[in-house]
Amino acid sequence: MTVDDADLAEHSGSFTHFGPPGYPELMPPCDTPRLRLREMTDDDLDDMAALLGDPQVMEYYPHPKDRTEAAAWIRWNRRNYAEHGFGLWIVETHKGEFLGDCGLTWQTVNGAPHLEVGFHVKPSAQGNGLATEAALACVDHARELEVAAILTAIIHRDNRPSQRVAEKLGMQRNPELRHKSPDHEVFSLDL
Repeated sequence: MTVDDADLAEHSGSFTHFGPPGYPELMPPCDTPRLRLREMTDDDLDDMAALLGDPQVMEYYPHPKDRTEAAAWIRWNRRNYAEHGFGLWIVETHKGEFLGDCGLTWQTVNGAPHLEVGFHVKPSAQGNGLATEAALACVDHARELEVAAILTAIIHRDNRPSQRVAEKLGMQRNPELRHKSPDHEVFSLDL
């Protein structure tokens, strides 16, 4: 996922509601065998600041985020919940261990809003299929929401682990879809 500082600023103000009539109704994806996805709250700041401040997690972003930027990330997602009924959710075990975030956001592709699935997993939990498991729940959720015909993933061209997750979701590179960053490729999946 590639919400950089410019994207955050672009999406932090008033944004057109793309959901069906009657939205927003906040509904996180269903639990998976190992994971629960839930609303992100201000109480998650310590975990989110550690996650988004980790150089390994943020390797393909302009820079790791500081605590203030992590708080802005939480506020951005809370606005997404209010405006669209979805955003990035906290990913945790059924026992409540924080693992990262994953969810659905509107991103600009080809100059227009496209639904994107995005995820971050803390380094100690990477390599166990957790990003794929959480993202698959979000793909199912996107299908249930019926707010887009395709789902995208905007991934840095060198970020092979995230590309593998996208491929496990059934996504493929889509050369017809372009992100404003020339360093990123857009993967897509028909919903």
